[in-house]
Amino acid sequence: MIRIVIADDESLIRMGLRSMLEERGYRVVGEASDGRRAVELVRKLRPDLVILDIKMPELDGLEAARQIQGIQPTPVVMLTAYSERELVRRAQAVGVLGYLVKPIKEEDLVPTIEVALARFRDLQERAGRIAELEQTLEDRKLVERAKGVLMRREGLTEEEAYRRIQHEARRTRRPMRVVAEEILAREPL
Repeated sequence: MIRIVIADDESLIRMGLRSMLEERGYRVVGEASDGRRAVELVRKLRPDLVILDIKMPELDGLEAARQIQGIQPTPVVMLTAYSERELVRRAQAVGVLGYLVKPIKEEDLVPTIEVALARFRDLQERAGRIAELEQTLEDRKLVERAKGVLMRREGLTEEEAYRRIQHEARRTRRPMRVVAEEILAREPL
């Protein structure tokens, strides 16, 4: 079940949203009337999605969204009575994945939530793949540097140096990166 935090300074809006969401099978785990409390709820409850009004006391929805992303990347849907381009641009800049203009229509709410959740999963998967690729690149750089050390220190060819690292990694059942780090650590500065 998708767990949602709602933040809007109007209690009637929160009540209506809660009703619409719960009728559709979502679980509202927290409500806030200002942005600061919304951030606290996200920190405490770790919801699957946050719905924020743009204009709220203490901390506006855009700043709350920015702070929430700093705590834990979470899909955010922004509610507003304003559809100005500047607000939309600022919402995009802080990572908002959905934007609804009040009054909220039930037929718009669920698709917006589902698209925001799917887009968030996609972004998280891409971030994971990017991190893996960056690690692979760093590993290769280390192995290349270690090969250079072996070639210089022991007069090996590039292929011989690579095979030496590869053999040691297999023999000791460790990643080539670890073997390369050890070779580089033994190299005097």
